[in-house]
Parts: sequence; C-alpha cells; structure tokens
Amino acid sequence: MKVKMILPALTEATSPFFRPIKYSLFPPLGLATLAAHLAPDDEIDLQDEHVERLNTDDEPDLVIIQAYITSAYRAYALADHYRQRGAYVCLGGLHVTSLPQEAALHADTIFLGPGDDTFPQFLCDLRAGQPRKSYTAPAHRSIEHIPPIRRELIKRNLYLVPNSIVVSRGCPHQCNFCYKNAFFEGGNSFYVQRVDAALAEIERLPGRHLYFLDDHLFGNARFAEGLFEGMRGMRRLWQAAGTVQSVLKPGLVEKAAASGLRSLFVGFETLSPENLRASLKYQNLHKDYTAAIRRLHANGVMVNGSFVFGMDGDDATVFDRTVEWAVSNGIETATFHIMTPYPGTGLYQQMQSENRLLHSRWDLYDTRHVVYRPTKLTADELEAGYWRAYREFYAWKNIFAGAWTNPSWSERARHVAYAGGWKKFEPMWDVLIRAKRATNMLPTLETVLEGFGRHRANDAPRVQDNIPPNRIADAI
Repeated sequence: MKVKMILPALTEATSPFFRPIKYSLFPPLGLATLAAHLAPDDEIDLQDEHVERLNTDDEPDLVIIQAYITSAYRAYALADHYRQRGAYVCLGGLHVTSLPQEAALHADTIFLGPGDDTFPQFLCDLRAGQPRKSYTAPAHRSIEHIPPIRRELIKRNLYLVPNSIVVSRGCPHQCNFCYKNAFFEGGNSFYVQRVDAALAEIERLPGRHLYFLDDHLFGNARFAEGLFEGMRGMRRLWQAAGTVQSVLKPGLVEKAAASGLRSLFVGFETLSPENLRASLKYQNLHKDYTAAIRRLHANGVMVNGSFVFGMDGDDATVFDRTVEWAVSNGIETATFHIMTPYPGTGLYQQMQSENRLLHSRWDLYDTRHVVYRPTKLTADELEAGYWRAYREFYAWKNIFAGAWTNPSWSERARHVAYAGGWKKFEPMWDVLIRAKRATNMLPTLETVLEGFGRHRANDAPRVQDNIPPNRIADAI
C-alpha cells in the first residue's frame, strides 16, 4: 500500500505567537511507532506539519492522522480532503478518544485509546477487506513486544531533539485535569517496556543526547532503576519528566543523574494544598517542593517547572507569588498554563455540570486562552496574569536573580545560557528552523547539559534521603 501518516499542526503553532523552537523539538514518534506494524513493502510517507509543508496532491491508499484537541479542525479538514480523493482514512489520538462521535464523521475508521494493540488488528482486517469503523484498546495493554520504531521515516535534520524516545505509556496518577485519563480509560493506565528492549532502542540512537517523552519516566521505580543502571557507562545526556514525589524518593534521582539525567520537567502545578486536593493531585500533597529542587540541583539536574493558573483557589496574587517562588528557588525554566478542561476529564465534567464552560471551540483549548468561568478571577485577569508570569519569569533581571541562587560563576553562567537561550533568542531560533538547521544547535545543548552535570560535588548542600514530608506552605 501507499500509506500517508500525518501529524497536523496545532493551532497555536500557526498563530502570531508561534514559537518555532517549541514545535520543532520532537518528531512524531507515535506515528513512527505505528509504522513499525506496516509491511516491509508498504510505501510510507510520514509528514509533520509543524516543520514542513504538507503535500496534499498525492494519492495514497491509506491515510493515518493523529489528532490533538487544538489540531482537531485541521485533522478533520485533511481527513475530508483525502476521503474525497478516494483514500481510506483513519483518525486516532487524544481528541478522537475523547470525542469519538465527532471524529467518526470525518474518518472511515477511528482508534480509541493507544493503538499499540489495535493497529495490527486493523491492518489484518483492512487487507482482508473487512475493516471495522472503530477499534478500542483492550483492558489489558502491553508494549513489551512492540517492534522497533521506524526511525528511518523521521527527518532528523528538522528537529532540535531527534533522539526522542518513549519507554512507557500513561501515568500511575489520576489528576482530574489530565487529558491522558480519557485516553487510557477502561484499562491499565500505566505500563512499561521491558528494560532490555528500552536499552536496545537507546543503543540504536546516534549521538549523546536523549529526551524521554514519557509522561512519568519514574512512575515504576523498579523499571526506572533497571533502566538507569543499564544506561550507566553509555555516556548519554538526557532529559525527562517526573513528579515531586519521585524526586524525593530515596536514591532514585541519584541513579538517574549517574546515568546522564541533566534536566527534569516537574509538575509542581500549584503552590496551594487546597488546589492540589481539588485537582486530585495527591502525589504532591505534603511534599517539600524546595527540597525537591535542591535535591535535583545537588545532583547536577536542571529543573523545568510546570505551573497551572486559574484553579478555583487562585486569586489575583497567584501569578506574582508563583514567579517569585520559582525565581527564588533557582528554577532554570518554567512552563505556565491556564487551566483547561479537556473533554473526557473529570475537570471537564465538573465544569459542564456547573455550567461554567464558555464554548467548544477546540482550537482555543490550548492552555493560553480561558475557556471556562474562573471563580476568583475574571477571564481577562487570568489571561493577562498568565502572560505577565511568562514576561516576568523570563525578564533578564529574574533570569540573573535565579542564576545567583547558585554558588559558583560557572553554574550562574549556565543558568543564564539555558534560560536566556530558551526564551530570549527567538529570532535566532526562527532563522535556524526555517533554514531547516535546528539539529545544528544540538551540540550547544549537549555542552550546556554536560557542563551542568559537573556540579559542585563538595560545595553543594547535600539533601538527605530522609526528607521530612513538610507541607507546601512550609516549603515556600
């Protein structure tokens, strides 16, 4: 077959506020993973609209489109286009799983939940001439025996981080605002690859840098420890995501850092215990955020903190308080979000029952726009505060203030280089990406990450393993 696989551009990636670097980081790994189930003689064209112009004048036999909420309208338009040209069109992804009836209007077949188990069955049915209208992931899901990712389909030169990898699915926690809950509903919501298979995939990747795109790489401590132990000696430099709880777990971050961890995305989300309880984010309750940051820094790991504004306990002071706390704790980079009730989540059901949803314009469900009625803020105050938080955190004065929480000049310089480089050099990133030279900056990224790993082993305060479970209010 002639197969076309498409990752449509998110609406925010085509807006006037488009940050080319943010949407040129990672290749479409999910589609490349599904492509491994296709036959060796199938002709496959994998396109990512974030980094290349789509060719829609072709005539494939099968079209597979991955849809996220803010790319849904674009995904539907592409699906309709190819169906009119006689192709068999499949839609899958988070948005399709959340709103299957809406998606089914634009596809011949839809996939609900992860496609690792259902896509092979669909291909058998398609070749037999009996494909079903929908395929739902089974209750028991596994990625222990999935074939190697078709990485030769990825245009490596178009991405800053071509060596992205996923070794697990889902997350063991059930926060009520998380989009992934709907995707894994009806079955196991967190499962991992075999350690030996994960290590074999890492060995296939050239260069030194890796980025684990797992929602929670540390979610299975036994698997994580085995992975980190197997990576020792590989001389890799890698980044990932984890929770405050996993950072404070005795010995785990130390093993990760010894295997090359240099930057961790951490979901702090809110400094309010009441907001944590309302969001069912119990894994952050009674955890010392400051101790987690110190532990990461003591092990040479930079912190990318995630924060959500607009929870029911937030008032007009939340923006400045959060920025001040993040800067004073030396967080290198921060990602801010406006709380967004995605379809299929507990938060969406709550907002719907309380008649607080403003509309269903999915292209605005991008964590940058207010799509519900806040309780202690107006919509304008919330959006203005969100943008102010970004401006203030990445103001040069605060970049330098955060850098000066480090004791040595070399660490201060790396903090400034990493935080400033991410936000302050947009024109440079724009030129590189439009010239299709994003990968040329990878050696610079590796140099910064490697340098940060050479932290002051003797001068840094050593965080003990038996950290007391202080309340967040005590931590700030």
